[in-house]
Amino acid sequence: MNQDTINLIQKYYEAFNKGDMETFMTLLTDDVIHDINQGKREIGKEAFAQFMACMNYNYKEQLVDMVVMATPDGTRAAAEFVVLGEYLKTDEGLPVAQGQKYRLPAGAFFEVRDNKVARITNYYNLQDWIAQVSA
Repeated sequence: MNQDTINLIQKYYEAFNKGDMETFMTLLTDDVIHDINQGKREIGKEAFAQFMACMNYNYKEQLVDMVVMATPDGTRAAAEFVVLGEYLKTDEGLPVAQGQKYRLPAGAFFEVRDNKVARITNYYNLQDWIAQVSA
C-alpha cells in the first residue's frame, strides 16, 4: 500500500471532521470529479464546494471507525467508515428534518493525481438512512 496516498485520504477526512473546509478543498485537484451517492457526477472544485456547503447546512456529521487502503502505486484508494450524523435542515426530496440522529456505514473510492484527490465516489445505503430519520 502507498503510505502517501493513505496519508492524503486521512488528512482529507481529518479536515472534514474538523469542519476545516479551507484545508479540505486544498486537497482536491481543480478538475475533481465527485460521484454523488445515487446521484449525478459533478466536476470541479466550485461544484464540490457548493455540494459541501449544502451538506454542512443540512447535516452535522463525524466520520469514525475509519479504514483507508491504497494501491501500491498510490493512484487509487478506498475508505470505509461509519457516519455519525444529525439531520439539521430538510434537504430537498428527503424526509423532514427534526434533528434526527443517525449511524450509517459508508465508503468512498478515490483516484489520486499529484498527491491530490482527483475523484471521489461516495456510497452509503440511502434506504437505511431514510428509515433511520423517518423512525
